[in-house]
Amino acid sequence: LMCRGLASSASRPREDSWLKSLFVRKVDPRKDAHSNLLAKRETSSLYKLQIHNVKPECLDAYNKLCQEVLPKIHEEKHYPCALVGTWNTWYGEQDQAVHLWRYEGGYPALNEVMSKLRQNKEFTEFRKERGNMLLSRKNQLLLEFSFWNEPVPREGPNIYELRSYQLRPGTMIEWGNYWARAIRFRQDNNEAVGGFFSQIGQLYMVHHLWAYKDLQTREDIRNAAWNKPGWDELVYYTGNLLTSLE
Repeated sequence: LMCRGLASSASRPREDSWLKSLFVRKVDPRKDAHSNLLAKRETSSLYKLQIHNVKPECLDAYNKLCQEVLPKIHEEKHYPCALVGTWNTWYGEQDQAVHLWRYEGGYPALNEVMSKLRQNKEFTEFRKERGNMLLSRKNQLLLEFSFWNEPVPREGPNIYELRSYQLRPGTMIEWGNYWARAIRFRQDNNEAVGGFFSQIGQLYMVHHLWAYKDLQTREDIRNAAWNKPGWDELVYYTGNLLTSLE
């Protein structure tokens, strides 16, 4: 009799509701995109991260060409963009160049720059010559996290660490909430350069950029963070949001 009662039509809605409560993850309603919730509101800067894999025998020529052409073109006032930094990798992917650009004014500024560069003969020749030196290239468009430092020039020499995190889809807000607290553990030595999340290109990517005097300084600063109460907990919870880290 009890089994019949559970299977009766009168009690099925209640049963369905109970089953849904077991298997359906409840998510707090959001009223805005994560880009609007996590990005800096006081600026409308858009960033582009370029990664070029260079033929090993061409790396010196590539660096010389970029040094000659890129600053001269992009420092002109009628281009609303700036070259934040340009690096060669030391450890990780070898014979690689990384460029970070900032476009003042968001997507309209990006479109303006791209349109002007298509009319720039010097840049057209530069791209053709550069293309012969490359094995592959990729880029992403990024926004800044509101709680990170603005990337600015700093005294050197320094080594820079670019940590790139692939998040599980749907966890960007959660990541931002944790790192809004975690960043305070990593400011004592001014090592935090910038924090970004992807908008176009490979999605649910986060990039943290750090600067250190040398590798031993990096080791000392990172070890010191583990002595601060709460850092270990934040690392544990953010680690559960990842699928990969480079």
